[in-house]
Amino acid sequence: MIKIAIVDDQRILKEGLKMILGNEDDLEICGLASDGEEAYNICKWNLPDVVLMDIKMPKMNGVEATKKIRNEFPNIKIIVLTTFNDDEFIYDALRYGASGYLLKDSSPDKIAEAIRTVYSGGALIQPDVATKVIDRFSKMAQGNNGHSIDEKVELLTERETDICKLLGEGRNNKEIAKELFLSEGTIKNHITNILNKLDLRDRTQLAIFSVKNNLCN
Repeated sequence: MIKIAIVDDQRILKEGLKMILGNEDDLEICGLASDGEEAYNICKWNLPDVVLMDIKMPKMNGVEATKKIRNEFPNIKIIVLTTFNDDEFIYDALRYGASGYLLKDSSPDKIAEAIRTVYSGGALIQPDVATKVIDRFSKMAQGNNGHSIDEKVELLTERETDICKLLGEGRNNKEIAKELFLSEGTIKNHITNILNKLDLRDRTQLAIFSVKNNLCN
């Protein structure tokens, strides 16, 4: 059972998601919150597996809440609920450890599948939204180490490139392992090595790196 917390200051959206997702056999709603402070408290006491996090909220917004929750509870996955106009907020949320983002008008089936994806170790990268934040990640990486992103691609082995391609498509470890005829443990080790090579924080940044450098084509 995957424990879910829903965070949104719009009651109708929050209650609607609770009703829809609560009907899924493998999903359990363990808390509802209207702002980032409430979200943090739910994480502290209920330890959800996945948080659906709105961005624009009173008291503490979704970006600040994502940063605080991920710093203290690194095993909790966060999916940002957003609109196309929130691209700067999306960038900050991903930088602080969100596993991806969903548009608020996504279908219930897509939201449920997104929860399962991040719970299984996948990342949510939608190309039509990702293009708005890719350049920011590129500049951040360059500023950290003085090397261009394009040069770093040359550091990857053929196997690592294959893994980046599949990860950039949103595949989880199990799916990547099946595609490449490897064990999930081997895939996990490869991803850890790739992150170290590229000086990236997590698989979400790695997925965006893959999109940025056309490794998914």
